[in-house]
Amino acid sequence: MKMQEELIEKAKEARKDAYAPYSDFKVGAAVLTRDGEIYTGCNIENSSYGLSICAERVAIFNAVSAGKSDLVAVALTADSKELVTPCGACRQVIFEFNEDMDVIMSDLSGKVSIKSIDELLWKGFSLKE
Repeated sequence: MKMQEELIEKAKEARKDAYAPYSDFKVGAAVLTRDGEIYTGCNIENSSYGLSICAERVAIFNAVSAGKSDLVAVALTADSKELVTPCGACRQVIFEFNEDMDVIMSDLSGKVSIKSIDELLWKGFSLKE
């Protein structure tokens, strides 16, 4: 799927901008809107760890702040032995914008796994009716 490959490439590019001086664990993400636009993000750490933010949320918040909340897929990538998955907070944020969103997880060597957010966050919390 060409769009999947493009999202992964954009996530890899975004990863290069990660600010991870404490963990040295850089993550990049790219989110696809229904109208075909792509927004990216990287993880940003802080000396006060609780103030750090994950790449997935940065990408989603970049899209939403640009007026795009109809999201269909998010890709994330890191240089790790196992594929990195979204943390619980990111899973909930992803679920907020599309309860069926595809989550594309990849590493720098080309390994890829795709799951729906419902698989990763079964029965996620929602106030939407």
